[in-house]
Amino acid sequence: MRFGLDVSQQRLAWPEIASRVRFGDEAGFAGVWGFDHFQPMYGEGPGECFEGMTTLAAWSGIATRARLGLLVAGMTYRHPSVFAAEAITIDHASGGRLELAYGAAWFEKEHRELGIAFASTSDRIDAFEEALQVVRGLLTTDDFTFEGRHFSVRGATLLPRPLQAPHPPIWIGAMGEKRMLPIAARYADVWHAFGTPESLTPKSQRLSDLAEAAGRDPADIRRSSSLSLEGDLEEIASTIDAWRAAGFTELICGWPSEGRSKVAQFASRFL
Repeated sequence: MRFGLDVSQQRLAWPEIASRVRFGDEAGFAGVWGFDHFQPMYGEGPGECFEGMTTLAAWSGIATRARLGLLVAGMTYRHPSVFAAEAITIDHASGGRLELAYGAAWFEKEHRELGIAFASTSDRIDAFEEALQVVRGLLTTDDFTFEGRHFSVRGATLLPRPLQAPHPPIWIGAMGEKRMLPIAARYADVWHAFGTPESLTPKSQRLSDLAEAAGRDPADIRRSSSLSLEGDLEEIASTIDAWRAAGFTELICGWPSEGRSKVAQFASRFL
Protein backbone atom coordinates (compact mmCIF):
# COMPACT_ATOMS: atom_id res chain seq x y z
CA MET A 1 0.00 0.00 0.00
CA ARG A 2 1.27 3.46 -0.93
CA PHE A 3 0.16 6.42 1.16
CA GLY A 4 -0.09 10.03 0.02
CA LEU A 5 -0.70 13.07 2.21
CA ASP A 6 -3.28 15.71 1.34
CA VAL A 7 -1.90 18.90 2.87
CA SER A 8 -5.31 20.62 2.72
CA GLN A 9 -4.07 23.89 1.25
CA GLN A 10 -7.26 25.93 1.64
CA ARG A 11 -7.48 28.67 4.28
CA LEU A 12 -3.74 28.41 4.97
CA ALA A 13 -0.90 30.89 4.52
CA TRP A 14 1.90 29.80 2.20
CA PRO A 15 4.51 29.19 4.95
CA GLU A 16 2.20 26.64 6.60
CA ILE A 17 1.50 24.91 3.29
CA ALA A 18 5.21 24.70 2.52
CA SER A 19 5.89 23.38 6.02
CA ARG A 20 3.30 20.63 5.61
CA VAL A 21 4.72 19.61 2.24
CA ARG A 22 8.22 19.40 3.70
CA PHE A 23 6.90 17.48 6.71
CA GLY A 24 5.08 14.93 4.54
CA ASP A 25 8.11 14.49 2.31
CA GLU A 26 10.46 13.94 5.23
CA ALA A 27 7.99 11.61 6.99
CA GLY A 28 8.13 9.21 4.05
CA PHE A 29 4.76 9.64 2.34
CA ALA A 30 4.82 8.42 -1.26
CA GLY A 31 3.25 11.67 -2.44
CA VAL A 32 2.00 15.05 -1.29
CA TRP A 33 -1.29 16.24 -2.71
CA GLY A 34 -3.29 19.42 -3.03
CA PHE A 35 -6.50 20.35 -4.81
CA ASP A 36 -7.40 22.44 -7.82
CA HIS A 37 -9.70 25.29 -6.83
CA PHE A 38 -9.51 29.06 -6.66
CA GLN A 39 -11.73 29.42 -3.60
CA PRO A 40 -12.08 27.39 -0.40
CA MET A 41 -14.64 24.63 -0.67
CA TYR A 42 -15.36 24.50 3.06
CA GLY A 43 -15.86 26.99 5.86
CA GLU A 44 -17.57 30.33 5.93
CA GLY A 45 -16.67 33.29 3.77
CA PRO A 46 -13.62 34.05 1.62
CA GLY A 47 -10.23 32.59 2.48
CA GLU A 48 -6.79 31.78 1.15
CA CYS A 49 -6.67 29.31 -1.74
CA PHE A 50 -3.63 29.03 -4.01
CA GLU A 51 -3.92 27.97 -7.68
CA GLY A 52 -3.17 24.30 -8.19
CA MET A 53 -0.64 23.87 -10.99
CA THR A 54 1.62 26.75 -9.96
CA THR A 55 1.42 25.40 -6.42
CA LEU A 56 2.70 22.02 -7.64
CA ALA A 57 5.55 23.73 -9.47
CA ALA A 58 6.55 25.45 -6.24
CA TRP A 59 6.31 22.19 -4.30
CA SER A 60 8.81 20.61 -6.68
CA GLY A 61 11.45 22.74 -4.98
CA ILE A 62 10.24 21.94 -1.46
CA ALA A 63 9.70 18.17 -1.52
CA THR A 64 12.82 16.31 -2.61
CA ARG A 65 11.50 12.75 -2.97
CA ALA A 66 7.69 12.60 -2.65
CA ARG A 67 5.57 12.58 -5.78
CA LEU A 68 3.30 15.56 -6.45
CA GLY A 69 -0.33 15.77 -7.51
CA LEU A 70 -3.72 17.46 -7.32
CA LEU A 71 -6.94 15.63 -6.49
CA VAL A 72 -7.92 16.42 -9.17
CA ALA A 73 -7.08 19.06 -11.78
CA GLY A 74 -10.29 20.45 -13.26
CA MET A 75 -10.60 20.24 -17.05
CA THR A 76 -12.68 23.43 -17.23
CA TYR A 77 -9.96 25.64 -15.73
CA ARG A 78 -7.37 25.32 -18.53
CA HIS A 79 -7.32 24.45 -22.20
CA PRO A 80 -5.87 20.93 -22.42
CA SER A 81 -2.93 22.19 -24.48
CA VAL A 82 -2.02 24.56 -21.65
CA PHE A 83 -2.52 21.79 -19.10
CA ALA A 84 -0.20 19.49 -21.07
CA ALA A 85 2.50 22.17 -21.24
CA GLU A 86 2.19 22.83 -17.50
CA ALA A 87 2.44 19.10 -16.81
CA ILE A 88 5.66 18.83 -18.81
CA THR A 89 7.15 21.78 -16.93
CA ILE A 90 6.28 20.35 -13.51
CA ASP A 91 7.51 16.88 -14.45
CA HIS A 92 10.90 18.33 -15.36
CA ALA A 93 11.05 20.71 -12.39
CA SER A 94 10.34 17.81 -10.02
CA GLY A 95 12.72 15.35 -11.63
CA GLY A 96 9.90 13.15 -12.94
CA ARG A 97 7.62 13.09 -9.89
CA LEU A 98 4.32 14.40 -11.27
CA GLU A 99 1.08 12.46 -10.86
CA LEU A 100 -1.31 13.81 -13.50
CA ALA A 101 -4.77 13.59 -11.92
CA TYR A 102 -7.62 14.94 -14.05
CA GLY A 103 -11.37 15.32 -13.80
CA ALA A 104 -14.35 17.03 -15.43
CA ALA A 105 -14.73 19.63 -12.59
CA TRP A 106 -17.81 20.07 -10.44
CA PHE A 107 -17.70 23.24 -8.27
CA GLU A 108 -20.38 25.30 -10.03
CA LYS A 109 -20.32 28.20 -7.54
CA GLU A 110 -16.65 28.85 -8.23
CA HIS A 111 -17.19 28.84 -11.98
CA ARG A 112 -20.16 31.16 -11.75
CA GLU A 113 -18.46 33.71 -9.50
CA LEU A 114 -15.21 33.78 -11.50
CA GLY A 115 -16.85 33.81 -14.91
CA ILE A 116 -15.56 30.38 -15.97
CA ALA A 117 -17.88 28.54 -18.35
CA PHE A 118 -19.67 25.62 -16.70
CA ALA A 119 -21.56 23.45 -19.15
CA SER A 120 -24.03 20.68 -18.40
CA THR A 121 -22.69 17.47 -16.88
CA SER A 122 -23.08 15.66 -20.19
CA ASP A 123 -21.21 18.33 -22.14
CA ARG A 124 -18.44 18.53 -19.54
CA ILE A 125 -17.91 14.79 -19.70
CA ASP A 126 -17.82 14.89 -23.50
CA ALA A 127 -15.25 17.68 -23.32
CA PHE A 128 -13.27 15.81 -20.67
CA GLU A 129 -12.82 12.76 -22.88
CA GLU A 130 -11.64 15.00 -25.71
CA ALA A 131 -9.28 16.80 -23.32
CA LEU A 132 -7.76 13.48 -22.23
CA GLN A 133 -6.99 12.64 -25.85
CA VAL A 134 -5.45 16.06 -26.43
CA VAL A 135 -3.29 15.90 -23.31
CA ARG A 136 -2.07 12.38 -23.96
CA GLY A 137 -1.42 13.15 -27.62
CA LEU A 138 0.58 16.29 -26.88
CA LEU A 139 2.65 14.51 -24.22
CA THR A 140 3.65 11.71 -26.56
CA THR A 141 3.35 12.74 -30.23
CA ASP A 142 4.98 15.18 -32.62
CA ASP A 143 2.86 17.08 -35.14
CA PHE A 144 -0.27 16.10 -33.22
CA THR A 145 -3.69 16.84 -34.67
CA PHE A 146 -7.06 16.36 -33.02
CA GLU A 147 -10.44 17.56 -34.21
CA GLY A 148 -13.24 17.41 -31.67
CA ARG A 149 -16.46 19.20 -30.89
CA HIS A 150 -14.93 20.98 -27.90
CA PHE A 151 -11.19 21.08 -28.63
CA SER A 152 -9.06 21.17 -31.77
CA VAL A 153 -5.27 20.92 -32.08
CA ARG A 154 -3.51 21.13 -35.44
CA GLY A 155 0.01 19.93 -36.15
CA ALA A 156 1.15 20.71 -32.59
CA THR A 157 4.39 19.62 -30.92
CA LEU A 158 5.31 20.22 -27.28
CA LEU A 159 8.95 19.78 -26.31
CA PRO A 160 10.63 18.57 -24.26
CA ARG A 161 8.80 15.34 -23.65
CA PRO A 162 7.94 14.59 -20.01
CA LEU A 163 10.71 12.90 -18.07
CA GLN A 164 8.34 10.03 -17.32
CA ALA A 165 7.80 7.94 -20.42
CA PRO A 166 5.46 7.81 -22.16
CA HIS A 167 3.85 10.35 -19.80
CA PRO A 168 3.21 10.91 -16.07
CA PRO A 169 0.64 8.50 -14.63
CA ILE A 170 -2.86 9.68 -15.52
CA TRP A 171 -5.26 9.54 -12.58
CA ILE A 172 -8.96 9.90 -13.32
CA GLY A 173 -11.44 10.74 -10.60
CA ALA A 174 -14.66 8.93 -11.51
CA MET A 175 -17.81 7.65 -9.81
CA GLY A 176 -20.54 7.57 -12.46
CA GLU A 177 -20.92 4.13 -14.01
CA LYS A 178 -22.64 5.36 -17.17
CA ARG A 179 -20.05 7.86 -18.44
CA MET A 180 -17.03 8.42 -16.19
CA LEU A 181 -16.08 4.84 -15.31
CA PRO A 182 -15.97 3.87 -19.01
CA ILE A 183 -13.64 6.83 -19.61
CA ALA A 184 -11.43 5.70 -16.71
CA ALA A 185 -11.42 2.19 -18.15
CA ARG A 186 -10.10 3.51 -21.46
CA TYR A 187 -7.55 6.09 -20.29
CA ALA A 188 -6.64 5.82 -16.59
CA ASP A 189 -3.42 4.53 -15.12
CA VAL A 190 -4.98 5.12 -11.70
CA TRP A 191 -8.67 5.36 -10.79
CA HIS A 192 -9.47 7.50 -7.76
CA ALA A 193 -12.86 7.54 -6.04
CA PHE A 194 -14.31 8.61 -2.70
CA GLY A 195 -16.21 6.12 -0.56
CA THR A 196 -15.73 3.05 1.60
CA PRO A 197 -14.23 -0.31 0.66
CA GLU A 198 -17.74 -1.74 0.71
CA SER A 199 -19.24 0.93 -1.54
CA LEU A 200 -16.36 1.02 -4.02
CA THR A 201 -15.78 -2.71 -4.44
CA PRO A 202 -18.71 -3.07 -6.91
CA LYS A 203 -17.49 -0.02 -8.83
CA SER A 204 -13.99 -1.48 -8.96
CA GLN A 205 -15.38 -4.69 -10.42
CA ARG A 206 -17.39 -2.67 -12.93
CA LEU A 207 -14.19 -0.84 -13.89
CA SER A 208 -12.48 -4.20 -14.46
CA ASP A 209 -15.31 -5.34 -16.72
CA LEU A 210 -15.18 -2.10 -18.70
CA ALA A 211 -11.39 -2.29 -19.02
CA GLU A 212 -11.60 -5.80 -20.44
CA ALA A 213 -14.26 -4.66 -22.90
CA ALA A 214 -11.90 -1.87 -23.97
CA GLY A 215 -9.08 -4.36 -24.56
CA ARG A 216 -7.10 -3.46 -21.43
CA ASP A 217 -5.84 -5.61 -18.58
CA PRO A 218 -7.78 -4.46 -15.47
CA ALA A 219 -4.62 -4.99 -13.41
CA ASP A 220 -3.00 -2.13 -15.34
CA ILE A 221 -5.37 0.33 -13.61
CA ARG A 222 -4.38 0.96 -10.00
CA ARG A 223 -7.14 1.70 -7.50
CA SER A 224 -6.97 4.71 -5.17
CA SER A 225 -9.18 6.27 -2.53
CA SER A 226 -8.94 8.59 0.46
CA LEU A 227 -8.18 7.69 4.08
CA SER A 228 -9.25 9.64 7.14
CA LEU A 229 -6.65 9.92 9.90
CA GLU A 230 -9.31 10.74 12.49
CA GLY A 231 -9.82 8.04 15.13
CA ASP A 232 -7.27 5.77 16.78
CA LEU A 233 -4.53 3.93 14.94
CA GLU A 234 -6.14 0.52 15.43
CA GLU A 235 -9.30 1.69 13.67
CA ILE A 236 -7.17 3.15 10.89
CA ALA A 237 -5.26 -0.14 10.58
CA SER A 238 -8.52 -2.06 10.18
CA THR A 239 -9.66 0.36 7.49
CA ILE A 240 -6.35 -0.04 5.63
CA ASP A 241 -6.74 -3.82 5.75
CA ALA A 242 -10.23 -3.49 4.24
CA TRP A 243 -8.92 -1.30 1.42
CA ARG A 244 -6.12 -3.76 0.74
CA ALA A 245 -8.57 -6.67 0.62
CA ALA A 246 -10.67 -4.68 -1.87
CA GLY A 247 -7.68 -4.42 -4.22
CA PHE A 248 -6.77 -0.79 -3.59
CA THR A 249 -3.06 0.08 -3.64
CA GLU A 250 -3.11 3.88 -3.14
CA LEU A 251 -4.62 5.81 -0.21
CA ILE A 252 -4.47 9.60 0.10
CA CYS A 253 -4.53 10.58 3.78
CA GLY A 254 -6.50 13.64 4.80
CA TRP A 255 -4.89 16.17 7.13
CA PRO A 256 -6.37 15.36 10.56
CA SER A 257 -7.87 17.76 13.08
CA GLU A 258 -5.11 16.78 15.54
CA GLY A 259 -2.52 18.14 13.13
CA ARG A 260 0.98 16.98 12.46
CA SER A 261 1.34 15.04 15.71
CA LYS A 262 -1.29 12.59 14.42
CA VAL A 263 0.33 12.51 10.98
CA ALA A 264 3.65 11.68 12.67
CA GLN A 265 2.03 8.84 14.63
CA PHE A 266 0.56 7.45 11.43
CA ALA A 267 3.88 7.72 9.61
CA SER A 268 5.76 6.02 12.44
CA ARG A 269 3.46 3.01 12.28
CA PHE A 270 2.56 2.62 8.63
CA LEU A 271 5.33 4.14 6.50
